[in-house]
Amino acid sequence: MADTFHTPSDFVANFQIEQRPVRGRAVRMGASSVSPILHRHDYPPHLARILGEAITLAALVGSSLKFDGRLLVQAEGDGPVTMLVGEYRSDGGVRGYARFDAEAWANLDRVNKGAAPHMPQLFGPSGRLGLIIVQDNPAIQPYQGIVPLVKGTLAECAEDYFAQSEQVPTRIKLSVAEFERKGEPVQWVSGGMMVQRVAADKARGDTDAAWDEARALFATISDAELVDPALPMEELLYRLFHEQGVRMEDPVTLEDRCTCNQDRLIATLQSMPDESLRELVEEDGNLSIDCQFCGRSYNVPIEDVTGAAN
Repeated sequence: MADTFHTPSDFVANFQIEQRPVRGRAVRMGASSVSPILHRHDYPPHLARILGEAITLAALVGSSLKFDGRLLVQAEGDGPVTMLVGEYRSDGGVRGYARFDAEAWANLDRVNKGAAPHMPQLFGPSGRLGLIIVQDNPAIQPYQGIVPLVKGTLAECAEDYFAQSEQVPTRIKLSVAEFERKGEPVQWVSGGMMVQRVAADKARGDTDAAWDEARALFATISDAELVDPALPMEELLYRLFHEQGVRMEDPVTLEDRCTCNQDRLIATLQSMPDESLRELVEEDGNLSIDCQFCGRSYNVPIEDVTGAAN
């Protein structure tokens, strides 16, 4: 990879194509967000890339939230990967994890001869993608929209979500890659961009031509451009839309940050039957629990959960 590595800023930002009925968002993540997450889990490279795409997609979509809360990109199925989650929170925190069968993954890798798998291969015929919005206000129920994982890439499946669940014409590009500078550790970098058509009205008139123009330009973006640490996102946007005029708004800083803590864990465990909990108790009388997102380990006395001595 390129030896002219510069640490990218980790951010997501809206952008506006001047005088066009098209809205967009762009994201770039690296040393402070997606890279430590992917290194922490040490998944097979293709799975790490797909998890990076899910986290990137969560930031792209979640940054539109107008309230305190979080957005989860959650893929499930009965294939080699049974669960994959990318999460964005309105404070800029991101996290993610995947659950997979190592033997089934190795077999898929042999079948594909090392090539990147597509979504149906990963999640099986029952695979589905959910975009879940959870407000911090506990009185408001979470919203969830689901589409089947039948397209080749996560970006294409997400476009299906917007077409089916929100009826908003949308184009999405996601890219994740490793970069290395001589003498320094390998770093993961992700990039993503989305554009959406704004509906026609009396003021705008017909928006077909403007949308066709925008998506044609958007289609020219390469994976390499999205993740190139030496190419600022502002410059990439200018390359695409300079003839129309484009302006990027103030960015939201992104950071690898987990929300797990012992109080929250205890509250979750208390929703389980005492009998099930006691089956998990270690010899020392504690429940040993690892956070799936950040890997932090918790040792919780069983009496702190059940309110009674073991």
